[in-house]
Amino acid sequence: MKYFFLLLLIISCPILHAQVNPVSPAKNKGVPKPQNDQRRRVLPKTEDVVIDIKEYKIISFARDTTYLDTTLTIQKEYKYNYLRKDDFELMPFSNVGQPYNKLGVDFERSHLYPLMGAKAKHYNYFEVEDIEYYHVPTPMTDLFFKTTFEQGQLLDALLTFNTSPRFNFSIAFKGFRSLGKYQLDQSQSGNFRSTANYISENGRYGLRSHIAAQDILTEENGGLISKEEQFESGDPDYTDRSRIDTRLTGTDIANNKILGKRYFLEHHYKLLRTRKDSSIVEKTSLAIGHSFNYETKYYQYKQNTPSDYFGSVFVSPINDKASLKTMYNEFNMQFYNATLGKLQGSISLYNYNYYFNSLLVTADGQSIQSQLKGEEISLGAKYLKTIGGFVVKGSGKYNLSGDLTTSILDASTSYRFNDKIKIDFSLHSSARMPDFNFLLYQSEYENYNWQNTASFENQKVNSLQFNLDSKIWGSLSTKYTNIDNYTYFAVDPNQQLVEGQEQATIKPFQESNSVGHLKVKYAKEFKLGGFALNNTLMYQNVSQTSEVLNVPQLVTRNTLYFSSDVFNKAMYLQTGVTFKYFTSYTMDAYNPVLGEFYIQDSEKLGGFPMLDFFINAKIQQTRVYLKAEHFNSSFSGYNFYSAPNYPYRDFVIRFGLVWNFFS
Repeated sequence: MKYFFLLLLIISCPILHAQVNPVSPAKNKGVPKPQNDQRRRVLPKTEDVVIDIKEYKIISFARDTTYLDTTLTIQKEYKYNYLRKDDFELMPFSNVGQPYNKLGVDFERSHLYPLMGAKAKHYNYFEVEDIEYYHVPTPMTDLFFKTTFEQGQLLDALLTFNTSPRFNFSIAFKGFRSLGKYQLDQSQSGNFRSTANYISENGRYGLRSHIAAQDILTEENGGLISKEEQFESGDPDYTDRSRIDTRLTGTDIANNKILGKRYFLEHHYKLLRTRKDSSIVEKTSLAIGHSFNYETKYYQYKQNTPSDYFGSVFVSPINDKASLKTMYNEFNMQFYNATLGKLQGSISLYNYNYYFNSLLVTADGQSIQSQLKGEEISLGAKYLKTIGGFVVKGSGKYNLSGDLTTSILDASTSYRFNDKIKIDFSLHSSARMPDFNFLLYQSEYENYNWQNTASFENQKVNSLQFNLDSKIWGSLSTKYTNIDNYTYFAVDPNQQLVEGQEQATIKPFQESNSVGHLKVKYAKEFKLGGFALNNTLMYQNVSQTSEVLNVPQLVTRNTLYFSSDVFNKAMYLQTGVTFKYFTSYTMDAYNPVLGEFYIQDSEKLGGFPMLDFFINAKIQQTRVYLKAEHFNSSFSGYNFYSAPNYPYRDFVIRFGLVWNFFS
């Protein structure tokens, strides 16, 4: 009830204001009302100027353009979370900002080169491909707010504006803090982004750039140590989760941190351009371009007192720090012709420096160097052509020199029969060294030190995918992937496990046999009046000699909901129940020292239902969200885990909103 009066105030004020029609009947005559009341707006000027909401454009890194969507749909409900994207294939931990275990996998890599590692801590890290650019007619603000778990909130605020129709800026900050329900479970982060997007008056020169500064800090408790007695038994003495004993306590408190800064610039100049007749549509153009990306990042694990759980140590306290500095320059030339399509050729130079602060010599005399440093030179090409309903795309890069990558190739073709049916085929092929923390790692824990630059080979990924998108039959996606030299973390089978030191022998490995992964995903919504049933079903099958890739065979999410206009159409209301379930499997375990998941074969987890009840509302450009998460937790059995020894969250009520302002 503590959020009831705040919710009432936020809902009531816009309702009263909504009784005044912002567009006079005379000026609104003949203007169709978009679905879910996503209306055109009238700017406060001396003369009314109607601006369509579609003019507030959002441009992705791949230059795909969408527009601001202020409607309230079930897809918005799925994306109203910490990541602000559909997490159907992810299993979150109990607290916001903690890792996500995988329910589904995709092996295609947009990155040509290896990343630093610590993948479990990077879900909220904005990579270059995650940054969006804007083109808006007037200033626009997007505010995202949601409550967290004890003593904290989550806020993502964006302001975008222009100094002219050709020059757009944006400033955004996403920050949160959440104490969590368990001991030593606190997490917090800050993600600052600023973008610029410019096109010259004659259209010859274009530029876009961004700056990103991010830090993610989480405490680590090592999971539960008496889960049967204190958690699974349902003992009322431990319904206050802060009373449950965790492996790491106040004396050996641990945390890990990621901090990154990035400066990105991409610009081009058209040397030649001709147009069709007197229109602005180009017939032929020739342009040169340049891309620059400089990023510094480090991952740090600190622990006051060492824990035997991770083995013996060299020195104490623990302060492991892996750093990575990269600089990428690409020079390209692009040719476009209305008949032949768009063709781009490029040459790139990539400098990297992945390093630690010491040189390690093990007890057996093996030397583990302190850094991996070098440069990569590669050639690339891209092609795009639209022929009637067909769209053909292709891109590839091949390394001329360097040790990290051999090649990467993507190709796709799609065909739209009409506005109701679309199909596409795509393939991916790549060969790349694993992430840097597989190749080289140093730690104060003795067993967490290795160098595999001479023994590990390129991980090769080949995949083929088919998609069918139909408004009548639903969406179907089928993908088959074959992986050679699959790289993973696991317990070393050659070392004897000691009780209480289950994570003391974790190391990276490469599978010598091929691994095949089949994923079939189907989504369809059924409607009857104001009621709807939205369904998403995923089937997976893995063919492998050794059990190195573990995923659930079946994942399903079904939402039954009701939608309707209320209060004389001043509010659009949506309420329903979401059911999510995945079959039990040998779920990956989490290692806080590396910030990575590793395979285990000692226990199967999953096979429990998750039920969420939600009430969402839209008033003008404001969407209000109220959700009772996992409300069945107290009566369906305390066997819900996100990873071995890491429970999923209990029943909790959370509130939030998304609010758009226009000037």
